Amino acid sequence: MKDQQSMLERMLAFLKDIPRPAGGARQKPHDDPRVAVAALMYHVMDADGVRQDVEWDRIKQLLSETYGITGRELDELVQAGEAADREAIDLYAFTSVLMRHLDEKARIDFIRLMWDVVYADGELHELEDNTLWRVSELLGVDTRERVLARQQAARRALGSKGEADD
Repeated sequence: MKDQQSMLERMLAFLKDIPRPAGGARQKPHDDPRVAVAALMYHVMDADGVRQDVEWDRIKQLLSETYGITGRELDELVQAGEAADREAIDLYAFTSVLMRHLDEKARIDFIRLMWDVVYADGELHELEDNTLWRVSELLGVDTRERVLARQQAARRALGSKGEADD
């Protein structure tokens, strides 16, 4: 009985520590479009199973430029994106948020940013390519736009390697 009470007290203490958004409404971190963007960038970076500093640095640079944030705010966004990606069951959790918040042009621009993350290390891996294909499909970005964005990113990346499956 004492163990059950102790466990219940720990659970209640945990629930009290969860921050609530303004207005008292509950919101999951990945319902924030900025966190969804960070999570998808993190996901594509890890798609090939190799995390390189240059990819990590590129994600931070892109998020900083896109949202005009630096320092602690940038670190918190990156950490929230990483945590959201680890907890997510699928990519739809993030792409559905972006579908609600981004128009077609912004979704295409986002795919361009994702290709910049992929090519940050100068190499396209088939799992990264597949991830971008799935994200593009879920965001309603057509094949032509996805391929053009990939080709532009590959040209910007000096000495890029790898073949796409389009």
